Amino acid sequence: MARDLGEQNREHFARYKADVKKEGKPFFPVAIFHDTVMSLVVVSVITVLAAIWYYDADGTEAGLLGPWYTAPAEPGTTDFIPRPDWYFYFLFYLLRIFKWPETVVLATVGVPTICLILLMGLPFYDRRRERRPLHRPVAMVAAVLTIISMGVLTWKGATAKEALGSELVLLVPVWAEEQGFANDEQAVQGGELFAQSGCMNCHTYLGEGNGNLGAPDLSAIGAVQGNDQAHFVAYLTNPASFGNNVMGSYSYLGQENLEALGAFLAASDGGEPSD
Repeated sequence: MARDLGEQNREHFARYKADVKKEGKPFFPVAIFHDTVMSLVVVSVITVLAAIWYYDADGTEAGLLGPWYTAPAEPGTTDFIPRPDWYFYFLFYLLRIFKWPETVVLATVGVPTICLILLMGLPFYDRRRERRPLHRPVAMVAAVLTIISMGVLTWKGATAKEALGSELVLLVPVWAEEQGFANDEQAVQGGELFAQSGCMNCHTYLGEGNGNLGAPDLSAIGAVQGNDQAHFVAYLTNPASFGNNVMGSYSYLGQENLEALGAFLAASDGGEPSD
């Protein structure tokens, strides 16, 4: 069987070479000429678009293709939600599906790697010469399902809504009531800072937030012995000194805000997730 397959391959290759020699066109100069012309067209289009963008715009004044530059980014913003480029939206939404810390590896490594291995192995496990779509039902169904899946995930990722800090602030009165610090003005202020400063991009609190990165739930962090306000202020100022090399320093918030966050975390001694 192996010898017959080898003989068939050699015969097929011989016919292919004969057809190329009889009817085909040489790589040089035909193919090289076509590639050169296409390259010049692409470069010319890019050059023309760049010239239109440069001469049609003026600083921050947008032209046909947009402005030269936009306003400087505000590093202290609390309403910015980082999002990937559109061609990564399907992976971005996979993370929302596998949202538990133990399953994040499936979305980031597992599913993409399996799909890539199947694609790279296609020439090895599909060795039939038949390439007409109607005669390859399994391959066509797999291709269609893949395209539909990526399309749906891309659309869902593009339209996914993220909770902004300004929206999360509305939960602070609920937190204060459940945790019992409604009368502690400093802790309430700290709760608002907690909602606005991006803490819930990594942490969860009373059922809200994002735990994809494996950061701990802070709902009962204040119940741990020794976790008082001073401890949290020191921790937020320099997490690395406590062995946390992942979390960045929040010292830029200033001492007053750090003390408010410390009071909030110290008052967070447990509670049931809100509906």
